[in-house]
Amino acid sequence: MARLQFPRTEKTPEILFDTAAGSLEMEGCSIHENAEGFFRPLLERMEEYVREPAPHTTVKLTLSYFNSSSSKYILDLLKLLDEVHVSGAGSVRMEWYFDADDLDMKEAGEDYRALLDMPVELVIKPIR
Repeated sequence: MARLQFPRTEKTPEILFDTAAGSLEMEGCSIHENAEGFFRPLLERMEEYVREPAPHTTVKLTLSYFNSSSSKYILDLLKLLDEVHVSGAGSVRMEWYFDADDLDMKEAGEDYRALLDMPVELVIKPIR
């Protein structure tokens, strides 16, 4: 499988999914007008990936904001990876990055952590 990369726009996050490295990174804002159209190719690639995952998968999510439709698709992606973790087919861990003063994004990370079995680390983004 080749790498899947989407560039960041004002309304969509940058996505880099490197199946060989077992890495999924998503960064930016996710307020799609058509979340299904945006996330469908990534979900399809993820469905292929979970059949033969890398031994270790790392997910890094650094979102400044996301809407409810994005939240649903992000959870769908994470549930696929959580199945890999639970089944023992590979280890999966997630890093959820947020600004120190962004309590909403911290809480969103806590919510995802409560819904998943994989380890989820909440990480305060370094000040640039």
